[in-house]
Amino acid sequence: MDEEKYMARCLDVARMGEGNTEPNPMVGSVIVYKDQIIGEGYHQYYGEAHAEVNAIESVEDKSLLPGATLYVNLEPCSHYGKTPPCSDRIIDEGIKNVVVGTEDPNSLVAGQGIRKMQAAGINVKTGVLVDECFYLNRAFFTYHNNHRPYVILKWAQTTDGYMDIKRHPDESPHINWITGKSLKTLVHRWRAHNSAILVGTTTAFNDDPQLNVREWKGKDPLRLVVDENHILPDNLKLFNQEYPTFVFCRQAKNNKKNLEYIELDFDKPIIPQILNYLYGLNIQTLMVEGGKLLLDSFIQEGLWDEIRVLSGDTFFYEGLKAPEIPKHAKTIDHVGKDRFIHVINENNPFLTLKS
Repeated sequence: MDEEKYMARCLDVARMGEGNTEPNPMVGSVIVYKDQIIGEGYHQYYGEAHAEVNAIESVEDKSLLPGATLYVNLEPCSHYGKTPPCSDRIIDEGIKNVVVGTEDPNSLVAGQGIRKMQAAGINVKTGVLVDECFYLNRAFFTYHNNHRPYVILKWAQTTDGYMDIKRHPDESPHINWITGKSLKTLVHRWRAHNSAILVGTTTAFNDDPQLNVREWKGKDPLRLVVDENHILPDNLKLFNQEYPTFVFCRQAKNNKKNLEYIELDFDKPIIPQILNYLYGLNIQTLMVEGGKLLLDSFIQEGLWDEIRVLSGDTFFYEGLKAPEIPKHAKTIDHVGKDRFIHVINENNPFLTLKS
């Protein structure tokens, strides 16, 4: 169907904004006149013009707009935020037909944009490629519907199922690489597409990670670490104050530049507390990079959406066993000698598509 063809093009265009729009969703718009695309645009950066406006501005002959159909994968906004309402611009341009992929779950919109356009006499059709539209903005939908960040669990494990060697107490912090260079670059790309990244006390001490995107071009995520009783040494890279970092602890210390201490009640489950705190900060995406105790906590509580396991062609024979991968929909891709195992939580209704 032509509607599905043009909506698919909206999704392709929307992906061009990946990593730059959060907390806004990725949105693409296509304008069609007599079965020809005469304009298209996407939301490029948070705070800048939305997809519909960019698509309209790209049309050379604006006199064609009243006879055209505007396609967009997410409902046009109806409120003043960083930019004026897109639904008003569509009405002002005299566009008579609009095809929308899905309604916007944001309470500031939630069908109001569609109703405003319909009240102005515009023929609005919804529900085209719904699953595909959900999947593209799965983090956005999860955040607004489940009132928590979209959670990606990531770890690396050897062929024999270990995520770390057997450590000795006198060892200095260091990383034991399991996978090759290409997957390291992939991880940094993932980091650039997530707002925050979380590690536990053991991982912070053993690996001394930087948790930035030095292997990829993009924005560094907010760094998070669990350190209940402040046992981590001050000379760790996480505490270098180069990037914003939150420390979840039982009792807060004085904050420093780019270093903030957040109190949690460690007598209760901490995962819901962390997610609730991040939700309050409008953090929509969280990647958890270990260790085993922290990862298992997310899995056991069912508070995860994707699991990304990097399996290297290596053997440790002994050490720390990796978490057990839940029995959900799974795909496996080979990258050289390494494997990427991708698991999606089928309890999340916005993950009906397999990546």
